[in-house]
Amino acid sequence: MLLARFELAARGSTVGAEVRGGVTTFLTMAYILFANPAILAAAGVPAPAATAATALAAGVTCILMGLLANFPLALASGMGLNALVAFQVAGQVGGWRTAMGIIVLEGAIVLALVATGLRETVLDAIPRDLKRAIAGGIGLFIAFIGLVQARLVVVPAGTIAGLSKDPSAVLPPVSFGSLRAPEPLIALAGLLLCAVLVARRVRGAILFGILGATALALATGVARWPTRLAAPSFSTLLEADVRGALRLQYLPLVLSFLMVDFFDTLGTASAVAEQAHLVDARGRIPGARRVLAVDAVGAILGGLAGCSSVTAYIESAAGVAEGARTGLSTVVVGVLFLACVLVAPLTGVVPACATAPALVIVGLHMFGELARIDFTDPLASIPAFVTVVTLPLTYSISHGIGYGFVTYAVLALATGRARGVHPVVWGVATTFVAFFALGR
Repeated sequence: MLLARFELAARGSTVGAEVRGGVTTFLTMAYILFANPAILAAAGVPAPAATAATALAAGVTCILMGLLANFPLALASGMGLNALVAFQVAGQVGGWRTAMGIIVLEGAIVLALVATGLRETVLDAIPRDLKRAIAGGIGLFIAFIGLVQARLVVVPAGTIAGLSKDPSAVLPPVSFGSLRAPEPLIALAGLLLCAVLVARRVRGAILFGILGATALALATGVARWPTRLAAPSFSTLLEADVRGALRLQYLPLVLSFLMVDFFDTLGTASAVAEQAHLVDARGRIPGARRVLAVDAVGAILGGLAGCSSVTAYIESAAGVAEGARTGLSTVVVGVLFLACVLVAPLTGVVPACATAPALVIVGLHMFGELARIDFTDPLASIPAFVTVVTLPLTYSISHGIGYGFVTYAVLALATGRARGVHPVVWGVATTFVAFFALGR
């Protein structure tokens, strides 16, 4: 039944590979169960309810993605989007309930764009080399996130102090962390274990690396087993104030969420599809409309649950690296998230320093897409380079994609190759110019 339902044989996968990929993806995403409530607490969202809502919304959306789209793309409350809710939008609209209402509206608009085919058209119109650059840039981005989580890369204390005195000062934004602390050492041990297992082509290398680093964290006291399991709270469910969000002055906030969500998912889905070899000869994702529709539904569900917008996670690439090729792996992720509604404290056993090596290794796999770019053609190589550099350094997938689009459009116009550019690319580039002009 599983072979037929998820087309395992056609995609060269097995039930074991899908389960292993799903577990790996979940372990690299599980931090959101603790990071999301901590961030949303700044907006007044009750932490216990935010934890349960985060697990519930992610679980339901992942299962929908697996069953309806049959695609190895897991979803959960988006980092960055939750910070936008907590530190900007909630204060402007008078509370987190109205902010969640704005997210519901944004998700509904995106779903309408999917229904009309516009979102899929944009995805198909992206030049192939630019898609590869997006994949490579995201790979560099998540590797950077992994190094930050491992505390191998830190913000220098002198930079923080210096900028507090003079915001215009030019100071090192990042530096190396201290190897005297246990977390960087655990992360390095996990990274070396992953690297050795990958080099020896051991199946499940990333998963074994995470488990090995977790065991070391438990042995050294960095991680601890929970002392008790708390009953879940669902006080945030259906508390989104959609009616209150229907004010004209909130339209710029809706558009801000729309831009970030729209292009983050396009970039993430393209990157995961390229890595999993789930694209056709023209670089298109089969069934892309169903993938994008479920992602839009995830935003609506996240707002209704009170846990911020649920969106596609690039950590899905960790599962793909372990062999995931179908929606069965995403269903596995969803079931594990649903289980965490009841046993959320158990997910804290896996510390960030244990999952960090997985992000670095996955970043390596995705970075390989850059080798397929035609660097002899400036129209391909220059926008690709701009995308790869700006995506991690701006700490924003959507901004990196935007700079790449604008650069591509300008070069095509300047070199007399504008006729070969898809009209949608011009529209997207123009939209990004307006987006940047508004200071977003």
